[in-house]
Amino acid sequence: MNNNPPPEHPLLRGERVLLRRWRAGDREPFAAINADPVAMRHFPAPLSTADSDALADRIQSHFDQHGFGPWALDIPGVAEFAGFVGLLRVSFEAHFTPAVEIGWRLAPALWGQGYAGEAAACALRYGFLALGLPEIVSFTVPANQRSLAVMQRLGMHYDIREDFLHPRLPPEHPLRLHRLYRIGREEWLERQAPR
Repeated sequence: MNNNPPPEHPLLRGERVLLRRWRAGDREPFAAINADPVAMRHFPAPLSTADSDALADRIQSHFDQHGFGPWALDIPGVAEFAGFVGLLRVSFEAHFTPAVEIGWRLAPALWGQGYAGEAAACALRYGFLALGLPEIVSFTVPANQRSLAVMQRLGMHYDIREDFLHPRLPPEHPLRLHRLYRIGREEWLERQAPR
């Protein structure tokens, strides 16, 4: 691990995207995404406004504790708050923990345009270069083909032997089975080298 403290409020930029710290005004559009049954199709249930605000509070606490987290996704000229993309310490025990995951949640109107992948590539770069993480993981349910495609485009690897039952969901829950993807820092660095 890199022992240098990360910048307090990193801003990560791609060609079309900006990852920034959260603002008070982000909570309302965040609640709209979390209440949308399309956006939340691969989660146990849409969130109430109170539950969405509690999640925003947990994200803020993660930033306060670790110096990074799921950044607010700003798409200049398109959406001031499009959702979140970023890094998060996995908060449950599994065969691959302790670990840092990369994840995203965008407004459905913005799906299919490459924003999640572009922003996630910025977050991977930050995780490996600024934080010195040795590996980053991602996971979702097998039916979430859009997210699985983003993981693949990021160069992450899947091994069926690493499928796991999410410990926060009850036995027999239809979303309990998750696929795990991984990418290591050394492999990521090799992919960045000029060919």
